[in-house]
Amino acid sequence: MLNRFAEDYLGTLALAGSRPKPRVAGRLSSYDGLLMEAVGLSLPVGTVCKIGADGGQQVEAEVIGFRNGRTLMMNLGGPAALLPNAPVRPLGPPGEAEVGAAMLGRVVDGAGQPIDGLGPIRGAGRWPLAGHMQSPLDRGRVLAPMDVGVRAINGLLTVGQGQRVGIMAGSGVGKSVLLGMMVRAAQADVVVIGLIGERSREVADFLETKVAGEARKRSVVVAVPANHSPVLRIRGALRATAIAEAFRAEGKSVLLIIDSLTRVAHAGREIGLALGEPASARGYPPSAIAMLPNLLERAGSDVNTGGSITGIYTVLADGDDGNDPVVDSARSILDGHIVLSRAMAERAVYPAIDISKSISRVMNDIVPQHHQQAARILRRHLATYEENRDLVLMGAYRSGSDPAIDAAIAYQPAIMEFIRQDTHQMVSLTDAEMELVGVFGDA
Repeated sequence: MLNRFAEDYLGTLALAGSRPKPRVAGRLSSYDGLLMEAVGLSLPVGTVCKIGADGGQQVEAEVIGFRNGRTLMMNLGGPAALLPNAPVRPLGPPGEAEVGAAMLGRVVDGAGQPIDGLGPIRGAGRWPLAGHMQSPLDRGRVLAPMDVGVRAINGLLTVGQGQRVGIMAGSGVGKSVLLGMMVRAAQADVVVIGLIGERSREVADFLETKVAGEARKRSVVVAVPANHSPVLRIRGALRATAIAEAFRAEGKSVLLIIDSLTRVAHAGREIGLALGEPASARGYPPSAIAMLPNLLERAGSDVNTGGSITGIYTVLADGDDGNDPVVDSARSILDGHIVLSRAMAERAVYPAIDISKSISRVMNDIVPQHHQQAARILRRHLATYEENRDLVLMGAYRSGSDPAIDAAIAYQPAIMEFIRQDTHQMVSLTDAEMELVGVFGDA
């Protein structure tokens, strides 16, 4: 009887596909505070592992490479009291992000865990962190403008649905304030915000002052402060982009904001240098710069679903250097860039947009001819004034000597008034166009 029961039971298990699986484990052989080395196991890059004895203090790490038969990992959490030869066990690939309507109004960290105190996220779908590879022919053209509520951008640097724009500036010039203005007024179905590598205080401030009220209900925030692991910072940017891609696949218009792209590159630099990659331009290894196109190219329009991702990426120009490798690389990939000027900020002109150095590469495709003409006239007057600014301020220029300079001087107050805007003021695309054409249409 017992033998027959055993045969039937084991036979049932075999038919169900049950197979005993060994418990894979290795040993921690080296840890210098950032990079870990394990022996005794072979795992693909991207696998998440748990390190530490059962019942003791444990930490998670991600496999980032191999060296001399050892598996290289990087810590995903905080410091842990790890000992030599601590067990290393794989948990599985990080592979997917939670996406869908269940994410709206929520705040998650780089690992996808909710940090807003609203409990677990239920009913979310899944989307690969690395996204789905798309054919270039699946990308639609940018043909419709997006209202961002900022007069200078709507009028002179019009942003289109599906465009990718960089906001480039040094520290403390007003990037976050400008982002807040755009988030409150953006005409998008969903807003996905990735706060990557910023100060923890700024995360709370951004949520309470810039993503409040109705804007919060249609927003998803991925927050990975500067004190988090570089692997989590990169994963946070990938997660925010994956969430935006899933909404685009549903046919929605998505505004994706990554603040900041430079912190993502810094995280890539930390990982590359830890792996022994040679540093090249400004200390960035090649992999850190090569990572940016893979991230930026995921935004855009989808001709199959009709959805779009309008990407806005802040780029920190270290030392106000416009030739910084990250700035230069982003400028070559993006469809436009908005440069914030420290000199204008010092003159109390906010938002401190340097119109002469900023451009929207799709503006001519999405605004009418009279709008384009008025914008060109304003730019021409501004360029003429800036070229002769020193002469005018010193009193060396005599009125009437050059009609172009005279016109530029006369229009300078109107230009500054057009650029200036109060933080809590919203100017629609239609109003910005009417003001621009009304003042500069016949100039």
